[in-house]
Amino acid sequence: MALTIATRELDGVTILDLSGRITLGEGAVQLREAIRELIGKGQKKILVGLGDVNYIDSSGLGELVSSYTTAKNQGADLKLLNLTKKVKDVLQVTKLYTVFDIYDDEASAIASFK
Repeated sequence: MALTIATRELDGVTILDLSGRITLGEGAVQLREAIRELIGKGQKKILVGLGDVNYIDSSGLGELVSSYTTAKNQGADLKLLNLTKKVKDVLQVTKLYTVFDIYDDEASAIASFK
């Protein structure tokens, strides 16, 4: 199942709702392009919803870290929302759980940008 990305805006925060797989190749590239495009347009508050992501591989993880670094370097904030158990486990095993701001509900995630 390929990665699909739906973009919406709420209270000045751009939310990317991801579903599918973030893997080497197309999924990771789609994620990179979507986030770089937002930053290029001047979006500084980006929330990546991972509630419907059923699989992420090492290149998908690398893309998340790369996107996070790009955002920080451009003065933007990138936070994660609604991690599935699989994605949460992968982030904990790789110790990346401590790198990202991670939220379980959209309201507190959006409030955290203020």
